[in-house]
Amino acid sequence: QVQLVESGGGLVQAGGSLRLSCAASGTIFRLNEMGWYRQAPGSQRESVATFTSGGTTNYADSVKGRFTISRDNARNTVYLQMNSLKPEDTAVYYCYADAELLFTRSRRYWGQGTQVTVSS
Repeated sequence: QVQLVESGGGLVQAGGSLRLSCAASGTIFRLNEMGWYRQAPGSQRESVATFTSGGTTNYADSVKGRFTISRDNARNTVYLQMNSLKPEDTAVYYCYADAELLFTRSRRYWGQGTQVTVSS
């Protein structure tokens, strides 16, 4: 199995910054795509940023230019640097990893979620 442990959420004023981390552990053979989703109250979960195994990054239009996703393959960790935060960024942020275990196909694993609250 694969476990994803997130950290770095919290309360910040508008215009501030936070950095989320998500570390994957377990009997991992290969990590493919990793990334972040978020879900605000009353809204559907939406993709925020992705980082493929080939190094390609993608962002939701609402966070382009403000958020940066990065990845440390040696540590099986993905990060989300969030700058110029806005109240509408308030949500629970979930990381995910598409991981292969030995002799298994890739499947998606999810973190437990971390709350980000941006006050105006």
